[in-house]
Amino acid sequence: MSDVESEGPVTRGLRRRPVAIAVTLAIALVVSACVPLAFLGQGEDRGTPAPSLPAEPENTVESFAEQEPGWQPCLDGMQCADVYAPLDWTDPAGERITLHLVKHPATGGDPIGTLFVNPGGPGASGADYVANSIASAVQPEVARAYDVIGWDPRGVGQSSPVSCLDAAAMDEYLFGLGEDVGEVGSDTWIAAAQAESEEFGSACAASTGDLLAHVDTGSTVQDLDMLRGIVGDETLNYLGYSYGTYIGARYADAYPEKVGRLVLDGAMDPAASLSEVVREQTRGFELALRAYVTDCIERRDCPFTGDVEESMTAIGVLLDRIDADPLQGSDGRMLSSSTMLTAIITPLYSQSNWGYLDQLFETAADGDADVALSLADFYYDRQGGEYLSNSTEAFSAINCLDYPNDPDVDQMRADAQELEEIAPTIGRFQGYGDLACAGWPFPGVEERTAVTAAGSAPILVVGTTGDPATPYRWAESLADQLENATLLTYQGEGHTAYGENACINSAVDAYLLEGVMPRSGVTCS
Repeated sequence: MSDVESEGPVTRGLRRRPVAIAVTLAIALVVSACVPLAFLGQGEDRGTPAPSLPAEPENTVESFAEQEPGWQPCLDGMQCADVYAPLDWTDPAGERITLHLVKHPATGGDPIGTLFVNPGGPGASGADYVANSIASAVQPEVARAYDVIGWDPRGVGQSSPVSCLDAAAMDEYLFGLGEDVGEVGSDTWIAAAQAESEEFGSACAASTGDLLAHVDTGSTVQDLDMLRGIVGDETLNYLGYSYGTYIGARYADAYPEKVGRLVLDGAMDPAASLSEVVREQTRGFELALRAYVTDCIERRDCPFTGDVEESMTAIGVLLDRIDADPLQGSDGRMLSSSTMLTAIITPLYSQSNWGYLDQLFETAADGDADVALSLADFYYDRQGGEYLSNSTEAFSAINCLDYPNDPDVDQMRADAQELEEIAPTIGRFQGYGDLACAGWPFPGVEERTAVTAAGSAPILVVGTTGDPATPYRWAESLADQLENATLLTYQGEGHTAYGENACINSAVDAYLLEGVMPRSGVTCS
């Protein structure tokens, strides 16, 4: 397994269309977790010191849960540790990887247990999230009662990481315009897109090594149970946001007898296929954009004139104009329709960030690409020409193992047509997402099937009615699938609800602190 980055760029062969609206790409998840966009371009301490490792486990699965982490003081009152995990859980005697953990010790001094937190992604750093945003991760009462641990899942951040491209090559991959290879969806365009996928996957395999085949969520679920054993808890207490709800749901299904208090906020539907995810997220972001426009036109400083339909049409016209004639930023990068759509989507994760959309639409309409590129940089965790994390690479690697990656061309074309119909403004830019993993060096290993967690303790599922990234219907579906779950509803806009609303906070805290589940059908607004 190698950490060495790719030495040269991966050539982009066609104008890039987003291969799928991110199932909450890591940086977008920072927005969802209530970190404001205000720190754009200011920089922050994203890393934590690398502590020493414990003694290597013996060659049994059980020995990995018996590790004694060498917790060391780090950052501002936190503790850091690294532990081992098997590269392949079916071969505990084989190669080992490491997982990085950050603990916020219970401020009350006498913890009732450990609460593991995952902010989503896939590809988001749980260690950085707890280290930099503990006040956003949990409410003060929970921080008093629990040791709160965030960890970097395998392939992510300061755990054994996925690595694909250097910064220059990643810029070309994400922002390069490439060559015109024909109409989107044509045979030649699809062939070129698949070739790009293969090229990117090959770069990841060359740089990452064997780890690339073992960053699936199923392996992360086994890592999480190992971590539960390491901290000495009989059952798992867990707070998962967005993709983190998928980890939690899969854990509950695999280890129902070990479920403690699980909160799944911004729920994913474990049974949803990739095409279903893209369809529902495309619908969700179209509705969120419409909600923004509806609010905007009531304000005097709105960059749009006319009614909602006229304003949505204007956004579509702007996207088409940029698609035909990309804008150039002050740093020389080009703003394509793909990057513009990324810039639009990023503030839609939280209603508190809608003001950035005012700036985006006003400047882009005037031919200025810099606000759009700054928003895209935030999304991709890019600053000053460098990438602060491997979130984009880890996102691709995990998703390509978590979904089947043998797309049907006719079905993709039908799906693309449906996206245009259900989302007239952005849908035509969202088709053919299945091609993202079509040339991946390893086949998908996950089955997208319903979960039940039969016999588990009660699980709390939280859904937001106006959530664009994890639509409310997914929360309903997950709560229905789980044998012992209650759905708590937030009537509002934005991605995830805990930390955003006093009613939601009160219900979640009562469950985490006292095990008191809200009554069925409770809605907060």
